[in-house]
Amino acid sequence: MKVAIIHYWLVAMRGGEKVVSALLDLFPEADIFTHVYDQQAFSNNISQHNVKTTFIQKLPFAARLYKSYFPLMPLALEQLDLRGYDLVISSESGPAKGVLTSPDCLHICYCHTPMRYLWDMYHDYKKGAGPLKRLAMVPLIHYLRIWDVTSAHRVDVFVANSNHVAKRIEKIYRREAAVVYPPVAVEDFYMADKQEDFYLMVGQLVRYKRADLAVRAFNRIGRRLVVIGEGEQLGMLKKMAGPNISLMGRQPFSVIQEHYAKCRALIFPGEEDFGIVPVEAMASGRPVIAYGRGGVLETALPGETGLFFKKQTEESLNAAIEEFEKTEGLFAPEACRKQAEKFGGKRFKNAFMEIVKSSL
Repeated sequence: MKVAIIHYWLVAMRGGEKVVSALLDLFPEADIFTHVYDQQAFSNNISQHNVKTTFIQKLPFAARLYKSYFPLMPLALEQLDLRGYDLVISSESGPAKGVLTSPDCLHICYCHTPMRYLWDMYHDYKKGAGPLKRLAMVPLIHYLRIWDVTSAHRVDVFVANSNHVAKRIEKIYRREAAVVYPPVAVEDFYMADKQEDFYLMVGQLVRYKRADLAVRAFNRIGRRLVVIGEGEQLGMLKKMAGPNISLMGRQPFSVIQEHYAKCRALIFPGEEDFGIVPVEAMASGRPVIAYGRGGVLETALPGETGLFFKKQTEESLNAAIEEFEKTEGLFAPEACRKQAEKFGGKRFKNAFMEIVKSSL
């Protein structure tokens, strides 16, 4: 069986790329198609495969400015020649599912999320854009929404990464989706004998992750916060942060592992579609203090491995931290680890292959 895996872009090893890596374990002979590929960012089995790019790769500074070429990506996808493939798997949270396949080809879309900037977070992105960009966004996003819904009809089977995303697929595309939680490499994380007196936030520093909320909240209470990650908000956050907050930028995996294991708890103030980071923290034996919306409601157990706050405000987050510190002894590291193990890689592979077999 000839297999193609379509991923929106390959510029860093994050959650979506870990799904691609797991799919390659299932289909080791698969070809990969993507808009932009930065080979230096990958040292795992992705870099060992045949990776083909769209014409976006040849545009100026594509590895850095790929998001600026977003309006051209639907056109670029439709230029890919996928004739001869028996199975196409699109990994979607940017433009990936809109490829053209032959009539006898099975197209399965593993959807991390319908594109946020087109749908539920459109007004947030528009508000944060400059005047000229905002003016251009209105007609462009309108056209892209039409294409996004139209291209959903090219998919034979939708698979969502959480029940939260399955509901959004039904709302936007009017399609049902099976749910297969993404793979988390639980075995890569360890528990420490002792914790240190700091809280941790890990992830890309972009608007919807709400690192700004965490920084403002910790400025007020004076507790120590360590933030690991890079992104467009890093400079702004450094200006905001008080002396009790450490913004470490991008760090090697060994540093992330150590901080997971030694923190008091993970701070997770954004709304995620699934959220691999909370599961990684639980795999390290550490509980999660999270905004109570999105995929984290499906991964963390309230009062056992997590604690949720209801509003994305400093007051609500700080109240949750205060409650956590009063009941910290109730969050057993072993319980956190056991909960994380429900989301291991083997489970993902078995569940996804069952869908492939039944769909074929």
